[in-house]
Amino acid sequence: MKLPDLKRCLPTGRGAVIGVPFLFLFVFFLLPFLLVVGISFSQQQLGIPPYTPLTKFENDVIGIALNIGHYKFMLSDDLYFATYISSVKMAFVSTVLCLLIGYPMAYYIARAEGAARNTLMMMVMLPFWTSYLIRVYAWIGILKNDGFLNQFLLWLGVIDSPLHLYHTNWGVYIGMVFSYLPFMIMPLYAHLVKMDLTLLEAAYDLGAKPWRAFWQVTLPLSKNGIIAGSLLVFIPAVGEYVIPELLGGSDTLMIGRVMWEEFFNNMDWPMAATVTCCMVLLLLVPMALFQHYQVKSMEEAQ
Repeated sequence: MKLPDLKRCLPTGRGAVIGVPFLFLFVFFLLPFLLVVGISFSQQQLGIPPYTPLTKFENDVIGIALNIGHYKFMLSDDLYFATYISSVKMAFVSTVLCLLIGYPMAYYIARAEGAARNTLMMMVMLPFWTSYLIRVYAWIGILKNDGFLNQFLLWLGVIDSPLHLYHTNWGVYIGMVFSYLPFMIMPLYAHLVKMDLTLLEAAYDLGAKPWRAFWQVTLPLSKNGIIAGSLLVFIPAVGEYVIPELLGGSDTLMIGRVMWEEFFNNMDWPMAATVTCCMVLLLLVPMALFQHYQVKSMEEAQ
């Protein structure tokens, strides 16, 4: 092969830059997920690996056996349905709480002076400097009946008896909001800091009150940040395992805990893979809606 022909076969600079991340995603995300999908159609067995192969070669014939019993069982079993509903509910409530707390914080940071703005953003990202597991463990000492929070409230005289927050859904919500609040603040801040303030001045000149200017000017201009932050919180919160396991009670139903029990306690890899595939499909719905919304917004802008 001549040198010009060889150069035509090699990827261009743009193709290499785009191809490297796509190759990374293909190797470390798509291939493992396809493996999980294959395991979900297999059957449980005692051995290594703890699931049967999908293909068999006998008498020069390749046979493919796909077991859909796990998917049928999930659709007919009330426990799994209740687990998915509970996970979506807890993720949704956590997302709304993060939005209600994070929006005023992001708005204040975006309107602060340059030096103060950098300091405040550093404080938002400061929890990431500590291990995620250590941060969740710290909340155990805070939320226990004899923990710091109850002792402080008893000392103030606000309560007469300790609040039962540890091993409850309230403890899970507190841990979720604390852990995922920065993921809500950062995209909101990125949109609010770029907003043209002359639009607010024009609204005030036309007689709009502050709350109306916020409702009709600031909020619509920050809707992409709201959507992005909500997805960054909602998607990982649905499959959260550590927070419900450490702060939630035995009756806290979350998909992450179900997957852990199926994988490691029951050693039922096919059932665990089925739960995982259904969870991924559940998460793809809001992502697809967000992508459709962004494409529609770009088309309308053009």
